[in-house]
This record gives sequence, structure tokens and C-alpha cells, in this order.
Amino acid sequence: MARTKSSRRWLDRQASDPFVKLAQQAGYRSRAAYKLLEIQERDRMLAPGMRVVDLGAAPGSWSQVAAQLVGKRGQVFALDLLAMDPLPGVAILTGDFREPEVLAALRECLGEAPVDLVLSDMSPNISGTPEVDQPRTAYLVELALELAQATLKPGGGLVVKTFQGVGFDQMLRGLRADFAVVANRKPKASRPESRELYLVAKGFRPR
Repeated sequence: MARTKSSRRWLDRQASDPFVKLAQQAGYRSRAAYKLLEIQERDRMLAPGMRVVDLGAAPGSWSQVAAQLVGKRGQVFALDLLAMDPLPGVAILTGDFREPEVLAALRECLGEAPVDLVLSDMSPNISGTPEVDQPRTAYLVELALELAQATLKPGGGLVVKTFQGVGFDQMLRGLRADFAVVANRKPKASRPESRELYLVAKGFRPR
């Protein structure tokens, strides 16, 4: 079957993308690993022995990075709607995080002990229409924040993907009500044309 123009453009972009090449050489499942690695280099969100939740984890590159950095004494819990191949040191759950029963299964897996960090690289299916995409994104951020509020230990952290646009300031206010420090990051591995950025929150303060 002949490739479409859009698929050819995607293949050309992948072939010339330095982060794709780096990920292949390092054995990461996707170039997204370098987004988290850059955040880690700047903000030091991960450390040995931590318990970490990774939302929107597939294909697993953030979980790979997290498992490497928390080491054998740490734990990583990965959740995604899509199935993931096994990863050493990572407990994988498959399901839609928006469904209450899936969230309940994750909470059961976590047990009673609090977690140190919640990561969320979740993204809605992008339609290209801001009036549609922005509310969907805000909803995923809200869900990640609710999980963080319910599971983080005092002083814990949250890294969540969002998109610049309507409602962004409201997201910031919501995070700043629960965390001592909130910053936004645009990693170099985020493509320049993408509106995505990451909110990095430290110092969780339970209400």
C-alpha cells in the first residue's frame, strides 16, 4: 500500500530526529525518555528508593527512566490504556485512568504506603481544535492532581503534561494550592512546533 504524504512526513521526521536516534542507541522505548531526563537533570524529581506512579506510561520510556533512577529499593507503578511489554522493576496495569474501577485497581496496587512522585505524560487524542483539546487536557491534569492529592506523602512531587492555551493559568493556581513550588518546563526533546509543556510541582502540602 502506498504511503500517504502525512505518513512520509512522519517517517522523514523520525529518521532525522536526534532524540529518536539517541533513544534507539540507549535502548529507550521512545524519544520521550529525554523529556523526563532533562526534567530530572534540572529539578531532581527522582531518587533511589522512591515509590513512583507513571500515568499514560505506554510504551514505557518514562517508566524505564524512573526504574533506573529509583533502583532496586524503589517501586514504579505504570498505568496506560494501551498494553505494555514487561519492564524490570515496573508493575504494569492496563486500563483507562478515567474509569473509577481502573483507578480503584491502581489504588489497591499501591496499598497503604504513600508515594513520592506522580508522573503524568497523559495526552488526549488531539483533534487540532483548541476549544476541544484544551478541556480534555485540563481534565487529565485534574485527574492526575486528584491522584497525587490522595496518594502523595508530604513533600512529594508531581510532573504533569499540559498544553499552552485557555485554562493554563487556572491549572497553575490549582497546583500552587497544593505544592510549595510549581514551575513549567519545555524540554528540548519536545518538538518546537508542539504546544506541550510540563508542570513540575514540588513540596506537596496535604490539606
